[in-house]
Amino acid sequence: MSTRRLALLAGACLWLAAAQVSAAETYNTCAGFIDTLPANITTQGTWCLRHDLSTAITSGNAITINTNNVTIDCNDFKLGGLAAGAGTEAFGIYAGNRRNATVRRCNIRGFYRGVQFPGSAGGGHVIEDNRFDSNTAFGVYVRGDGSVLRRNQFTDTGGSTALTSYAIGLYVVDAVDVLDNTVSGVLPSGDGSGNGDAYGIYISSNPNGSIGGNRVRGLVKLGTGVAYGIYNIVSGRISLDGNQVIGDGSAGSIGLRCSSASGSTKDNIINGFATGIDTCTNNGGNVIKP
Repeated sequence: MSTRRLALLAGACLWLAAAQVSAAETYNTCAGFIDTLPANITTQGTWCLRHDLSTAITSGNAITINTNNVTIDCNDFKLGGLAAGAGTEAFGIYAGNRRNATVRRCNIRGFYRGVQFPGSAGGGHVIEDNRFDSNTAFGVYVRGDGSVLRRNQFTDTGGSTALTSYAIGLYVVDAVDVLDNTVSGVLPSGDGSGNGDAYGIYISSNPNGSIGGNRVRGLVKLGTGVAYGIYNIVSGRISLDGNQVIGDGSAGSIGLRCSSASGSTKDNIINGFATGIDTCTNNGGNVIKP
């Protein structure tokens, strides 16, 4: 065998060994495995998926986190709820008033809300490197100081028959950072009059969070509804930097909205909104096109 072939074979063997070690290390960190749904997690540590899971429940939670310091690592497998239909009110992963819950590498599909972390006593959560697809009301709802959502993908959110007047890609409450996420496609099902608001990113009661590097597009409002790229309510000294928000130029649409001039914007690209920046202070570098 030639020297070149030996070198190539050796390289391939090393790559395969490294891949195997990496996979083994991932599973070796698991406190346990989630193999059936619904699942109730009561022990701290990392809980892993090792194959796709789905459920047709229309209420309750596919996975409930009932203690602090839990990581759900899906290892890129699917957590599916599409079988419940557009009327579902089930949550994908739920943790109420918990601390330090992490969700990573999940493909969460077809739930009323893909992740639901409510409660003023909670916080310190991390939602990272996930795909949220075809969730019917919100992709994610997270509340709690010190939480962060980063590098997630939200596609085709909306269509609920249980919540008809609006749909939201991702919704955060309290001092939460929202970094480097993609929201593509938000479409409410429409109320009895055929109206509905579309929100890419909805932020509430955030005193000083960083909202940066996000991409929002594909917002579809219905009737007299309004399309909002990044919407802030009752928020303070937040920073909106380096985001890209693309609208359809519809009447009343707003690219970036702050509660007051305490919110600052810098180096954002805002294209296709009737109002590019609403109430926020413009600190320069923003590109605004109607």
